Amino acid sequence: MRRIISMLLQNEAGALARVASLFAARGYNIDSLTVAPTHDADVSRLTLVTSGDDVVIDQIIKQSRKVIDVIEIADLTSREHLECELLIVKVGVAAGRAPLVAACVRRHPRAVLFDESESTRTIQFTGSGAELNAFLAELKPLARILELARSGTAALDRGELVLGPAAA
Repeated sequence: MRRIISMLLQNEAGALARVASLFAARGYNIDSLTVAPTHDADVSRLTLVTSGDDVVIDQIIKQSRKVIDVIEIADLTSREHLECELLIVKVGVAAGRAPLVAACVRRHPRAVLFDESESTRTIQFTGSGAELNAFLAELKPLARILELARSGTAALDRGELVLGPAAA
C-alpha cells in the first residue's frame, strides 16, 4: 500500500543522509522524496512516499524516531491530508498535432503551457501523483514524450493539525 510519511528534521548537514541510510540498510524502497527548509530555518520537512503494510510502516516510524535529527514523524496516509506534486514534461509535437496537445492542456485546469517551439511543447502540471499519471496517460497518444521531471510528493495535514509545534 502506498504510504506518505512526513517528518521534521534538524536542518543540518547529513540529516537527510542519515534518514536515507536507515531506509537503505533495512531494504525499504523510497518511491518519492522531497526535502526543504520550513518557515523555521533550523527545521526541514522531509516527505517521502513508500510502500508497506501497517507493520512495516510502524517499524519505519519507530526506527526513524531514533535518528538524532528527527524532530517529529507521522504517517499522513491515514489522516486527512493534502498532497501535491509538480510535473514538467516536454513533448515532441508532429505537424498538425499541436491543437490536440493545446486542447489537452486546456481540459486540465492545473496544466499550463510552459514553453513552446516549432516542434515541442513543455507543460507544467500540479496535482496528486494519480492526477499526474492520468494526465500523462492522456497526453501520450497525442505527442511523443521527450523528457520529464517530477518533484516528488509534498504533503501536509488538512485543517488545524500540524506536525510538531504550531507556528508562532
